Amino acid sequence: MSGRDRFCPPRRLRRGATLTLVFAGVLAAGAATGSLPEADPNAAAEAARTSAGSGGSAASAASAASAASRREVARAAAEAMADGKSPVEAAERAVSRSGDRWGAVYSRGEYEELAEALDGRYTGVGISARRGRDGAIEVTKVRSGSPAARAGVRAGDRLRSVDGEEVDGRPVTEVVSLLRGDATDAPAGTTVRLGLERGTRAWTETVRRVRLSTQPVTVRRLASGASVVRITSFTKGAGDQVRAAVRDTPAGTGVVLDLRGNSGGLVAEAVTAASAFLDGGLVATYDVDGDQRALHAEDGGDTSRPLVALVDGGTMSAAELLAGALQDRGRAVVVGSRTFGKGSVQMPSRLPDGSVAELTVGHYRTPSGRGVDGTGITPDLDIDPARPTAVDRAATLLGGLGR
Repeated sequence: MSGRDRFCPPRRLRRGATLTLVFAGVLAAGAATGSLPEADPNAAAEAARTSAGSGGSAASAASAASAASRREVARAAAEAMADGKSPVEAAERAVSRSGDRWGAVYSRGEYEELAEALDGRYTGVGISARRGRDGAIEVTKVRSGSPAARAGVRAGDRLRSVDGEEVDGRPVTEVVSLLRGDATDAPAGTTVRLGLERGTRAWTETVRRVRLSTQPVTVRRLASGASVVRITSFTKGAGDQVRAAVRDTPAGTGVVLDLRGNSGGLVAEAVTAASAFLDGGLVATYDVDGDQRALHAEDGGDTSRPLVALVDGGTMSAAELLAGALQDRGRAVVVGSRTFGKGSVQMPSRLPDGSVAELTVGHYRTPSGRGVDGTGITPDLDIDPARPTAVDRAATLLGGLGR
């Protein structure tokens, strides 16, 4: 068990499955979609183990079912390989039959790409985008110095096609796949043709894919002196960036922790981020095939600074664990809307051809024992997190907490 908890589904569409979630911080930038997180092996090894307690029978049954599913997926892949067929496709069908909502199958190359994404590296062109209400793909951000920026692409432009394929109405995840060149395993250095629109102007730009790094944590200072710390994903190093941001915030001022649209990341990084605000103690518990484990914050966090966590329906997995821990420990007021509700643990298994299957083996809980999966985190105060004034409202609440 590597401690990996994959909080997003695979880049490829499984038969019978719908690819609905993405790696939020790198939407349509050509970054890896899906791959989230791993409480690293060292953290997992140090996690406290306890007995399954009164739920032992249920845990044993769940463990047996999980093991049976893994065996079935491995068997299907081995048989396909022996018959000269695709082990990945056979494994995908077996995962689909298992009913595991978050089960995923990756080729060897895809899994390596996901590992790189968790390290904060990806292949792309430097575009972040979203799908508008009219179905069009709108560019929301262009990374400075990226191929897209050098080609003159701007925020607000509409992406109409990728390599001649129209993208209107498609999920952003599919557009990401086209930008990355997933169908042909296109590496950095290959080109992609973008059909763009700005007002009445329509044109085509050919740009070259390059290796980029994510920027998961950004900080801005409000007039009050408080900081807005936005975390888009928990890639490697994000936790330390959060701690640095808190240290740099002036004494006596608060922090708005913006977790909107954060679809997760490495669990270890979320725990490190929690350590910026907690002086040790429990962050989450989780079970793996019936074995109960715990994750703890490091000592020495800032426990007195006013803190508001801003969440929405796109706040998932590791981000939900962080929000839930801060809420349960009485450390933060959580505002926004109910979070997504993704709190299951997937374990990777190597298949005969080197591909990897991941099936659900357990679930996370907040310090008070609340399950996250399927329920999410309910905020202390409901506000519309999509409104431009959401951060201002959170900051106003900060002022009240500081009195």
